[in-house]
Amino acid sequence: MQLGLIGLGKMGGNMRERIRRAGHTVIGYDRNPDLADVHSLKELVDSLQGPRVVWVMVPAGAATQSTIDELGELLSPGDLVVDGGNSRWTDDEKHAEELAAKGIGFVDCGVSGGVWGLANGYALMYGGKDEDVAKAQPIFDALKPEGDSGAVHAGRVGAGHFAKMVHNGIEYAMMQAYAEGWELLEAVDSVTDVREVFRSWKSGTVIRSWLLDLAVDALDKDEHLGGLRGYADDSGEGRWTVEAAIDNAVPLPAITASLFARFSSRQEDSPQMKMIAALRNEFGGHAVTAAE
Repeated sequence: MQLGLIGLGKMGGNMRERIRRAGHTVIGYDRNPDLADVHSLKELVDSLQGPRVVWVMVPAGAATQSTIDELGELLSPGDLVVDGGNSRWTDDEKHAEELAAKGIGFVDCGVSGGVWGLANGYALMYGGKDEDVAKAQPIFDALKPEGDSGAVHAGRVGAGHFAKMVHNGIEYAMMQAYAEGWELLEAVDSVTDVREVFRSWKSGTVIRSWLLDLAVDALDKDEHLGGLRGYADDSGEGRWTVEAAIDNAVPLPAITASLFARFSSRQEDSPQMKMIAALRNEFGGHAVTAAE
């Protein structure tokens, strides 16, 4: 099938390549002309045969809103917009309503996989009407990892981004636990090779995971993370997870504490946050701040 893809950054560019490898046609647009196949949203829409499917992969908030607004003027009834960025689920409901008034379908899709997705596939969580999901199903199948898992129709519009938000909240707590354990091991004199302790946990333990593998990769590059400043940013989804927990009276002590720990990293050079920063760089290519 044909797909229009808007946003060709670290994830979007690799997604374009993975979809093409599956035999589909992808026409990509990005504000950077060096990355783009076409040079305007109008040219992108005009290049697609109807009914069109256009995947938006731009930053959440104003950038996504303006892109969907423009697509609403360019697309035709029966076309479909997929928001694969990190939008808040409440924005999905608004976007779906705005596009439905023009006869255009909408699916929200949380995407996980970072810089490794091209080779390994992307975990997908999508929400929307069955008939809209069906239009994009070949693309979901191309992007997902091999096997029976890795993709889910999570529910109505907003469910995909809500599920991805909770996924990221869990990710915050898991990274924080690894970071705290690493700092404690580094603090005692009796443990003389913390990196190899972490490596030993990769097999046969109940805490083995891909994040643990990435922690070992980071320690192989910089054994004591001395080249990093203990500062970790947050993408917003951790905050939304905590806010949703408050709204629904669901206790999330571990996830909430991990979010607050990131806030503390901006007040001092935290050893724990060196590990968080290293992990975010390993799995997502997120920028790190060098030690002074």
